[in-house]
Amino acid sequence: MKTRNWLLWAAIVLLTVLPLCLIGAPPGSEGVFGGSDDRAQQAIGTIAPHYKPWFAPVFQPASSEIASLLFALQAAIGAGVIGYWLGLSVARERARKSELAVASSEQGPRAD
Repeated sequence: MKTRNWLLWAAIVLLTVLPLCLIGAPPGSEGVFGGSDDRAQQAIGTIAPHYKPWFAPVFQPASSEIASLLFALQAAIGAGVIGYWLGLSVARERARKSELAVASSEQGPRAD
């Protein structure tokens, strides 16, 4: 059983890492991790060169690394909230089922 677990983990790691190693940057892009916002700005720039945005961002991070950090932090907080809610829901359901089991066992068998 232990060998099977190791093989399963090795397969998971290979399926995760191998595509990242095989896929290169698209031609004409500055970085591999360019987002859809950058592509949208480029497309708008080619379609309507005199376009002016309607509004400016409220907060502009000092660098792209800080922006990525804030995005990752936002994702982690969201995952934590969802995980907490899911755990709470499962615990409530288990408590409800155990209360029903205790209540039905206290009543004993019915004599009809």
